[in-house]
Amino acid sequence: MQGKRKPNGYKEKRGKQAFKRNISERKKDYVVFEEEFGHLEGDTIVGIHHKSAVITLVERLSKAIIALKPEGRKAVDIENSINEWLQSVPKNLFKSITFDCGKEFSNWKSISNTNDIDIYFADPGTPSQRGLNEHSNGLLRKDGLPKEMEFNQVNQGFISSVASKRNHIPRKSLNYQTPLEVFLSYVNGKFCLA
Repeated sequence: MQGKRKPNGYKEKRGKQAFKRNISERKKDYVVFEEEFGHLEGDTIVGIHHKSAVITLVERLSKAIIALKPEGRKAVDIENSINEWLQSVPKNLFKSITFDCGKEFSNWKSISNTNDIDIYFADPGTPSQRGLNEHSNGLLRKDGLPKEMEFNQVNQGFISSVASKRNHIPRKSLNYQTPLEVFLSYVNGKFCLA
């Protein structure tokens, strides 16, 4: 079943998201952004009846997918899941995250301040600015997280296994290495002296 269409001239009544950093600022902050490891693109995949969600983060250079299961779809649930995950990885491994303009990411300042990571937002209505993440979401949907699924009925282990399956498939764009191999090569190269 399709979602309800919005009539012409429809105004969003749920409020607007507070000040956010635009994606255009990312190029100023990170001049070699295209060749630099540690930049993530983020989004959510929503389950049936819009009751549950899965957070997807994709590292741009390695194309490694990280899938997280929050407690709910609210901004505080998304914030808690991302903070918990970022606390479990080495500090300063990731430099930035680029989200869409969804209200689920409205607690971005807390994520940024807690983890010392820059957060940017794509322009409204332009999913192509986070094309890798949108493509990865489609692959995850195909591999085991369909729109008809109730994500509250599955655990983090299942969601991680779907992402892991995709991370173990060699890609031509990575010289036939898997995203996981490329990700680990960057991590080992960056932290081997630590």
